[in-house]
Amino acid sequence: MSGLTILLVGACYCWCHRRGREVDWSPQVWSFVAGLVLWALATLSPIAVYASVFFWTRALQVLLLLFVVPFFLAMGKPVTTLRAALGEQGRRRLDGVLTSGPVRLALSPLFTSVLMLGTPWLLYLTPWYLASLGTGPVATLTRIVLPVVGFCYFYARLQSDPVPRRYSPYLSIGISVVETLGDGLLGLVLWLGPLIAYDYYAAQHHTWGPSPRTDQSIGAGILWVLGDVVGLPFLMVLMRSLGVHERAKAKEADAIEDEAPESESSALWWEADPQLRQRFGG
Repeated sequence: MSGLTILLVGACYCWCHRRGREVDWSPQVWSFVAGLVLWALATLSPIAVYASVFFWTRALQVLLLLFVVPFFLAMGKPVTTLRAALGEQGRRRLDGVLTSGPVRLALSPLFTSVLMLGTPWLLYLTPWYLASLGTGPVATLTRIVLPVVGFCYFYARLQSDPVPRRYSPYLSIGISVVETLGDGLLGLVLWLGPLIAYDYYAAQHHTWGPSPRTDQSIGAGILWVLGDVVGLPFLMVLMRSLGVHERAKAKEADAIEDEAPESESSALWWEADPQLRQRFGG
């Protein structure tokens, strides 16, 4: 099911890209392709096989599906690509959907960040985790839900695509600080807390690999430390957006200053004071 989903997403993106513009391999296309390849790696490679055997492998899979894959997909600007493939009427409908009240709320940085921060906690500290192991329907759905949640998060935060409402990059940077603390707290809970799905992993009867406690500690480190490492490119993109934002504000301020009346800009300093102007103005 995951492989079919990846193929469908890739085929739709390719069709929209070919229809909307001449075929070229721009950085955004490469980003989207990288996201699809990583998605396949997380769900169709040995990572997927051992995700149901070891806790740390499952943590690596979750990290890829929730953080890494969606980041590259969002950098591929799929909404821009879709919009370019639509006709004028289709663009108006898409813009109408994006600016509707429910969509503006669902794709706001605050809502998507709360969803992104809460999803790992729900996954690891509720029965969802045990149900998501293996090859059942919950496991299949989880491998689709995690990239969707992550994509909504990066779509709202990067704002490289048309979004319902644009926010200052300072907001995204502030949210990143809070999320770093939240991810670190989850890492501590998994590292020092009770073993998760102990009976399930004990039933695997594997005579090699780390012990259950070491296995979970490694998984906690992957989610905490490695999660911060893979978040560096996202932070770099936010800082670049902040630089562009500040330069645009400075250019706007210069334009307003240039449009000011020449009489105001050339007035002497003492002419702003009524008493001094009356005394020296003659």
